[in-house]
Amino acid sequence: MKNGFIKTAIFTFASAILYKLSKKSMQLRKANKEIYMPSKEFFVDSNINGKKMVFLGSSITHGLASKGKSFVDFLNVEHGVNTIKEAVSGTTLAGEEESSYVSRMKNNLNTDENIDLFACQLSTNDQRKKKPIGKISDSYDLEDFDINTTIGAIEYIIEYVQKNWDCPTVFYTCLRKPDPGYELLRNKLFELQKKWHFAIIDVWNNKEIKKMNHNNPYFMADDAHPTCAGYRYGWTPLFVKNLDQMFAL
Repeated sequence: MKNGFIKTAIFTFASAILYKLSKKSMQLRKANKEIYMPSKEFFVDSNINGKKMVFLGSSITHGLASKGKSFVDFLNVEHGVNTIKEAVSGTTLAGEEESSYVSRMKNNLNTDENIDLFACQLSTNDQRKKKPIGKISDSYDLEDFDINTTIGAIEYIIEYVQKNWDCPTVFYTCLRKPDPGYELLRNKLFELQKKWHFAIIDVWNNKEIKKMNHNNPYFMADDAHPTCAGYRYGWTPLFVKNLDQMFAL
């Protein structure tokens, strides 16, 4: 009798988990349907039409949980931005690996192109892959930045962009579950802003997006990665608003 009760309890628990997983899977499929994908039918005239922008990042910039479509693709299709999406999932700002932000910026982006804006994701992978955060340098010279640290890589990217494209730089933070490591890095980014005077689109601290995601759980595949619906209704309007204001000046 006791064994039968235990088996029933285990079966009930397992069934509940499977139901939850199945329900979430259905919601994610719905959130990535064609109706949420970028469409020229929703084209909008604004100050960012025709601007050439680079977006350097990892899975959130790529659109890992949204069939490879992210806010960058919405900017391209629906807002006429000439986008260069240099995004590889799981990569870090810091490091000399071919996949790191710094290496891909140097190897994959043409310095002879005229760029109107350079945007860079504040990676959520550096702490997870145990990259040292580093310290803010007193220098402004490329050779003095330690690209094997996250802060050193950020400073290298900023100076490299200024030196080669002489265009505005924007860093954007990402949504995360409570994460002291990422919160520390975000705080350091604001300290770096005082030195380098770049813009920040602070998705991490955006109350409207957090409220929207709370009311619409299918906008997020997990704590960090939006679905296509999440990019359409949350991320894209935020970027359009900030970028449009920059080019209205």
